[in-house]
Amino acid sequence: MDLGLDGDTVVVTASSAGLGRASAAALADEGANVVVCGRDPERLAATESELGDLDGDVLGVETDITSKGDVEALVEAAVEEFGGVDHVVTSAGGVPPGGFADLTEQEWYGAFDMLVMSAVWTVRAARPHLEASDAGTITCITSTSVREVIDDLILSNAVRRGVIGLVKSLSRELAPSVRVNAVLPGAHETSRIEELVEAAVERGDHDTYEEGLNSWSDGIPLGRVGDPRELGDVVAFLASDRASFVTGACVPVDGGRLRSA
Repeated sequence: MDLGLDGDTVVVTASSAGLGRASAAALADEGANVVVCGRDPERLAATESELGDLDGDVLGVETDITSKGDVEALVEAAVEEFGGVDHVVTSAGGVPPGGFADLTEQEWYGAFDMLVMSAVWTVRAARPHLEASDAGTITCITSTSVREVIDDLILSNAVRRGVIGLVKSLSRELAPSVRVNAVLPGAHETSRIEELVEAAVERGDHDTYEEGLNSWSDGIPLGRVGDPRELGDVVAFLASDRASFVTGACVPVDGGRLRSA
């Protein structure tokens, strides 16, 4: 299926690794010009180089998404390089794990900046360009924790729900010129899960990496964790005109683990 994204320009935050990177790869594979960002210059350069082998042009911009100035500069760089912005995909790194008694007030503020304000700043900076585009979309990558809490991840459980409120509100405020949706990823084989599995093997919790990875599939009807590109393909679809009547949606990509309807 040709998604019709060839030549469009997409800004993808927190995209030098993980689900953000997978989304950027899916979009570049469809011929979109993709602006990727991250804090680690070496990892960002590697991502820019690897994605540069796909059909779309790729620009890497070193960015701390918890800095409003950095986010504004990211969008400016996209406009300067490609002449505008047609789509925004907001992603963010993980926030500290723990229960209510484990976390400091500063960690709560940090999680809010990382998960919510980074999306707010990106949308604010990109909004005039999205509204000027014939194909403006915003897709926010969040987590299944917005529907079903995950033990010992109270920051994700509580703060990510603010992104969903933002998505639903913007889907009404920016209609009909800009469509706004969210994807809710479950367990995918990202570098974060790889690290956790390897640590579990070193502790002796599992004999092999494969055994440890399979443990993450418990409760997933499809019987496995996701490939990050499977999430990226959903993001690319939502940005495309093939999803032209989809806005305000929160789409789980979790192999069916969520029990809520």
